[in-house]
Amino acid sequence: MPRLPDIRFDAASAISVGRRECQEDAIVTDFPLGANLGFVVLADGMGGHASGDVASKIVVTEVFSELKLQSGDEKAFEADITDILRDAALAANECVKGHVAGHPETAGMGTTLVAPVFVRDRLFWISIGDSPLLLFRDDKLRQLNEDHSMAPQIEYMVKSGLLSKASGEDHPDLNCLTSVLIGREIARIDCPKAPVELADGDIVIVASDGLQFLSNEQIEKALIENKLDSSLHIAQALLNELKHLDDPEQDNTSLSVIKVHKQTAAVPRQVKLVAETGSGHEQFVHAVRPRSAIGNLFQSRRASHATDQNG
Repeated sequence: MPRLPDIRFDAASAISVGRRECQEDAIVTDFPLGANLGFVVLADGMGGHASGDVASKIVVTEVFSELKLQSGDEKAFEADITDILRDAALAANECVKGHVAGHPETAGMGTTLVAPVFVRDRLFWISIGDSPLLLFRDDKLRQLNEDHSMAPQIEYMVKSGLLSKASGEDHPDLNCLTSVLIGREIARIDCPKAPVELADGDIVIVASDGLQFLSNEQIEKALIENKLDSSLHIAQALLNELKHLDDPEQDNTSLSVIKVHKQTAAVPRQVKLVAETGSGHEQFVHAVRPRSAIGNLFQSRRASHATDQNG
């Protein structure tokens, strides 16, 4: 019997259109069975009729392709990971620029990007925009990446007494982004060289800001109640919490839940696969398989991207 690596990742992804007319989020995960590394690439497009959905597909496709290409040699990949992530983001931004140049009607489209990379028990990432990367440990939730929106400044003004709490919550610039991939110079990039060390039992969540229609306290409570369940169950629980809000303004939501297990025990050679499921405007992918766990969500986006480029 083979011995599993000392880290095992249980990963699941979910995507929901919410109350919006179209889906502008794009997400792909890659956690091959038996590998010591894996990654998620998520983009939250903006621009509506200016093709925010196209921007997110372009960026996810380009960044995923580069990470997949570079990750064959684990040691070299980890040694150069921050440069690889930055170069992938810059190349994706150039692709957005090229698409707008060829399709002037899409001017104004853009997207956020967050891409966490897991190498054994070390977590690296790149983040541009306001899509959150969250760590749940010891029943406490915290955000790892920077928030490139006006929200932190408005929150500071509320805490400083410059704004009332009500004025801060209703501020028209609350969700205004300060950095984004839009085909021009990227104002801010969060890509720390030092990784976060992961512990057994950690749960990492990467999401679009549609998840943040829930407060941190609501997300934390859902994780506490479901932490012993599979990543798929947790992803479903979070979407159920959003459903219960019944917010008429609910944004698109995409998320990936990654549970970290440290182990060295020998196990039989088995493969467990839970196929893509879902109905209506929601889809779930939960898989442990000996090939990339990208499923139909990403493949359909590649096809759409190719159509957009050729159209």
